[in-house]
Amino acid sequence: MDRDELIRIYHLMLTIRRFEDRAGFAFTQGKVGGYLHLYIGQEAVAVGFITALRPGDYVMDSYRDHAHYLALGGDANAGMAELFGRATGCSRGKGGSMHLFDRERHFFGGTGIVGAGIPIGTGIAQAIKYRGGDQICLCFFGDGAVNTGAFHESINIAALWKLPVIYICENNQYAMGTSVSRASSFTELVQRSEGYNVKRERVDGMDFFAVRELAERLIADVRENQQPYFVEAVCYRYRGHGAADPGTYRTREEVAEWRERDPIGRVERYLVEQQMLTEEDVERMHQQVTREVEGVMRFANESPYPPASALYEQIFAPPVGAA
Repeated sequence: MDRDELIRIYHLMLTIRRFEDRAGFAFTQGKVGGYLHLYIGQEAVAVGFITALRPGDYVMDSYRDHAHYLALGGDANAGMAELFGRATGCSRGKGGSMHLFDRERHFFGGTGIVGAGIPIGTGIAQAIKYRGGDQICLCFFGDGAVNTGAFHESINIAALWKLPVIYICENNQYAMGTSVSRASSFTELVQRSEGYNVKRERVDGMDFFAVRELAERLIADVRENQQPYFVEAVCYRYRGHGAADPGTYRTREEVAEWRERDPIGRVERYLVEQQMLTEEDVERMHQQVTREVEGVMRFANESPYPPASALYEQIFAPPVGAA
C-alpha cells in the first residue's frame, strides 16, 4: 500500500471510531431507536478485509454492522439517519442500527439474531457460483455465533458445494457477557472448521497490517479456486455488548491491556514513524474527522421521520415478470 492509500485507511478508521462515539452519545440522549451495538476497538478487522475487496464483491454482516457499512463505502449521513429512524436512512428509517443496508454496494445488511447472517452469506456465495460470477462474499459474525446450528450447517454446505465465501469470526472474547472460555471447549475457535474440511487461518484482529495481508491472500485464493475459508480474527471491543451494557464482567486491567494495542493507534504510529504524516498532520486529521462527523449528526437530527404511510411500503416484492 502506498502513502495515499494508508492515509485514506487511517481516515476511514478514525471516521468509524468517531461515528460510533457520537452514536453512543446519541443513544444516551434517546435519539437512537431500538438498540445499539458498538464496534469500537475492532476497526482493523472490518477495514482490513473490506478494503481488500474489489467492486462487485458482497458483504454479509451481524448486528454490529456500522463499521462494515462505512468501510464498504456506505454513506455516513444515511447510516446515522438510519440509527435515528429517519426517512433519509439507508433502510429508510425502518431498520435501525442492526439493519443497515446498501444494495448498490452489495452490503446485504446486518441481522438482529445471532448467527442469522451466516446462512444468508452462504446463499449469496451459492448465487455467485450459480450465475458463473467471480465475486466473493465476506460473511462476518461474532464468537457467540459459532455455537449456533446455522454456523455448522452453513460451513458444511459451503465445503460440500465449494462456495466462494470467507467466514470471518470476530472473536472479541465475549458473547454478550460470556467469555469464550466459558462457552466453548475450543478456545481457539479457528479449530471449529477442521471438522468440515475447510481451510482456516487465525489473525491478530488488532493489527490492521496483519489483517490486510491475510485478506489479500485469501480473497485472491477464494476468487481463483472457488472454495470457502474460515478466519478467526482475535480482537476486543472496548465497550459493553450493547450501549446499555456497563461491561462489569471485565476488569479495568483487562480493558486497559487491550487498549494498549489499539488498532488505530498502531496505524497512526506507523504513519508517523515512516514520516508519512507529522504529529501536526495527525492532529489536523482528528479535527477534520470530528468536523465531518458533526456534519453527519446534524444531517441525522434535521432529517424527517418517515410518514405513517411508510408502514405499508416495501412490504411485498413485485411478482416476477411484473411490469
